[in-house]
Amino acid sequence: MLYLRIAGFFVLQFFVAVAASAEESDGYTEPPVTADDRQHWSFYAPEKVDVPVTRFTHWQRNTVDRFISSGLEQHALEPQPAASRRTLIRRLSFDLAGLPPTPAEIDAFLSDKSNDAFDKLVERLLASRGYGERWAQHWLDLARFAETDGFEHDKVRPDAWKYRDWVIDALNNDMPYDEFLRRQIAGDELYPDDESARIATRFCLSGPDMPDINLQEERRHTLLNEITSTIGEVVLGLQLGCAGCHDHKYDPISQADFYRLRAVFEPAVHLRKNRSVTNLRETPPFTAASHLMLRGDFRRPGPAVNAGVLRVINGSEQAFSPVALSHTAGRRTALAAWLTSPDNPLTARVIVNRIWQHHFGTGIVDTPSEFGIMGSEPSHDTLLDWLSNWFVDYGWSLKKLHRLIVTSATYRQRSRLSDDAPDAEIKRWQKSLATDTDARLLSRYPRWRLEGEAVRDAMLHATGVLNRKSGGPGIRPPLPKELLATLLKNQWNVTPDKSEHNRRSIYVFARRNLRYPIFEVFDRPSANASCPDRGVSTTAPQSLHLLNSEFTAATARRLADSIADSPADDRIQHVFLSLLGRRPSAKETQETLTFLAESEDSAHGNVVGLTHLCLSLFNCNEFIFVD
Repeated sequence: MLYLRIAGFFVLQFFVAVAASAEESDGYTEPPVTADDRQHWSFYAPEKVDVPVTRFTHWQRNTVDRFISSGLEQHALEPQPAASRRTLIRRLSFDLAGLPPTPAEIDAFLSDKSNDAFDKLVERLLASRGYGERWAQHWLDLARFAETDGFEHDKVRPDAWKYRDWVIDALNNDMPYDEFLRRQIAGDELYPDDESARIATRFCLSGPDMPDINLQEERRHTLLNEITSTIGEVVLGLQLGCAGCHDHKYDPISQADFYRLRAVFEPAVHLRKNRSVTNLRETPPFTAASHLMLRGDFRRPGPAVNAGVLRVINGSEQAFSPVALSHTAGRRTALAAWLTSPDNPLTARVIVNRIWQHHFGTGIVDTPSEFGIMGSEPSHDTLLDWLSNWFVDYGWSLKKLHRLIVTSATYRQRSRLSDDAPDAEIKRWQKSLATDTDARLLSRYPRWRLEGEAVRDAMLHATGVLNRKSGGPGIRPPLPKELLATLLKNQWNVTPDKSEHNRRSIYVFARRNLRYPIFEVFDRPSANASCPDRGVSTTAPQSLHLLNSEFTAATARRLADSIADSPADDRIQHVFLSLLGRRPSAKETQETLTFLAESEDSAHGNVVGLTHLCLSLFNCNEFIFVD
C-alpha cells in the first residue's frame, strides 16, 4: 500500500508539472475560421426566397399562411378552420396584452359584424399600455432583470426599476428593434445628454453581482464575461460563454473571439466595492490593454487582444471600426452598428424567432438562444428567412411583425375539436394529431398555459380590482408568514398603500433570491441567467396555491362579495364570463345552482358558495390555459 501511495504521489506531481509548464507558456494559437466553418445555415445572410404557391388559397389570409400551407402540403396535412370569435378574443387579449377580455369587450367583439372586426381588435390591443407591460416581461426574462444583486446578501438596486419602465415605454412606442438594441448597448455613447439612453444600458448590467467580494478584479472579470455571454445569447442566439475558458467545442468561436468582444465593454465597466453597478460609463483616456485570460483565469492574462467581433460572420473584420470621441472610445457604438446591420445574418433572425415563439409556444427554431451547431434546425427555414428580410425592410417594427403574425389564418386556427364536428373534420383532426404531434408544423393552433404573472393579473382583472397604475419602484404585496420567516430583516417590507398591492405583476418587486410565490410555482426563472424559454411544469403546489393561498382566497371572496346580492342566474353568468370568458352551459348552470343552494350559509348568505365556485374556476384548466 505504501508503494502505491508513493507511486501515486509521483504520478500526480508529474501531471501537475506538465500542466504548469503548459500554463506558463503564452503560446495561445488561435484557430483559423475556414470556409467549412461558415457553412452552418445561421451564418449565411437570410436569402431572398420565393413565396410558395399552394392549394389552400381559400384559407390563406397573408404571406405567412402560404409558407405554412407549403409545409402542410409536404406532409399531406390540412389546416384547421378558424377558432370561434369568443376563443379568438381571449387568445389575442392574453397574447398581446396579458389580460383576459372583459365581458363587455367580448360582447362588443361578438356584436361587430364588420369584415375588419378582428383587425380593429388587434389595433386596440397593440395600442394599449398592456401590450408593453406584457411583452416587456419576455424581454426582462432574457435580460436577467431583477431589482437586487443576488448572492448571499441580495442587496437592493434602488433604481433598477427604471430599466423595466424603459423597456415597457420603448415597446409601447414601437421603438424600432435596431434602435432598441443600440440604446441598450451604447445609449450613453450615442446620446450623452439623454438620461433615458443611459438607463437603457442597464440591460448589460442587469445580471447578478457580488459587490462585497474581496477581489474586485475577480468581480470585474466575472461581470465582463457575463455581459459578453448575454450579448451572444440574447442578440446573436449563440452560446459564447464557454469560449471564456477555451475555444468553443462546436461553433467556430475562439477564446480570442470571446475576449475581443469582451474588450468592447472594458472601458465602460467601473466598480466600487460594496456598491451595486448601475450604468455603463466611460472615463477617458482609454489606454488600458485588453488580454485573453488563459483558461479563463483572471489572474493569468495572456496575449493582448484588440476589441472586435466574431470572425465567423463574413465581413466582420471590415464591419467593426470604432471612432473614438472625447467622451468614449466608440467601441460599443461600433458593436451596435455591426449587430444591427442588415448584413448581420443573426440579429433579425433571432428576434423574429423569439416573437414567433411567444405567439405559438415554440419558435421556428426551438432553441431560441442557440442558433449554433448544437441548436435545432428551423421547422420552416424559408419562412424564417422571409420574415427576417421582411422585418428589416419594414423598419425593424415589432408591432408590424405582431400584426402580420396574428392576422394570419395560421394564428386563427382552432386548438380543439368541437363536440359536434362532422366526420370530415374529425378525420382531419386525427391526422393532425398523429402526424404533427407537437404542432410544430402548425396544422392546428397549439394551446399554451398562462405564466404566473398572467394568472395573477387575470384574477385581479376578473374581480375588477386590478390597479392599472404604471411605472415606479417595485411594489411588495404581503407574503405568507412562513416565507417571511426565511428572510433577513427588511428584505421584504410590505408596501404600506394596500391599493398598490393589486398592480400588474410586472411591477411586483423582483428579488433575485425570492420569487413571489405564485410566480415561483408557475416556473418564473431565477434571473441569475438569461432565460429564453420558461419551463412548463405540472406540480401539486400549483393546484394547492390556486386553491389554498391567502391571495386566491381573498380574490375569490372579493368577487363573490361584489355579486352576492344579484339573482342566482346572474351570479353564475357573471362568474363564468369574468373568469372563463363564456357563459355556462345549461348543465353547468343547473349543477352550480344546486351547489350554491347546498353551500348557503345562514350567517354569510350566498358568499361562501360563490367563493368556492370562484376557487373552483380558478383551478380549472380552462382558466389557466389559452385555446
